[in-house]
Amino acid sequence: MRAVVQRVTSASVRVGGEVVGQVAAEDGPGLLVYLGVTHGDGPDETAWLARKVWDVRLLHDERSASDVGAPVLVVSQFTLYGDARKGRRPTWSAAAPGEVGEPAYDAFCAELERLGARVERGVFGADMAVESVNDGPMTLLLER
Repeated sequence: MRAVVQRVTSASVRVGGEVVGQVAAEDGPGLLVYLGVTHGDGPDETAWLARKVWDVRLLHDERSASDVGAPVLVVSQFTLYGDARKGRRPTWSAAAPGEVGEPAYDAFCAELERLGARVERGVFGADMAVESVNDGPMTLLLER
């Protein structure tokens, strides 16, 4: 399981022109998480990564989202497991298929909520338009 985590002042996800999830500027800084799932990911990886995202100190003054109750927008992104080392066309074979990826994505969001996060979501498998204002910029790759 991989997550690209960005500290944002605002972020939103649109599907078909409609906002389906957002971290609004008035909410204060939050996190935008792009989540990738691979074949062997299960409950252990999900719990570890959700805890890491919630507790990692990416916000100002070395604070975590859990310290300040920052909102978290989670967007599924199978392309995090793309491989473009050979040729010009990436392969997606390391990305979990939808029947594995979607339950893992849902479990990750649910675990963040269980930890106390206010979680906003994209739509798994949808063609999404993501807008964000990266604060810092601050971006971190987390992997288990």
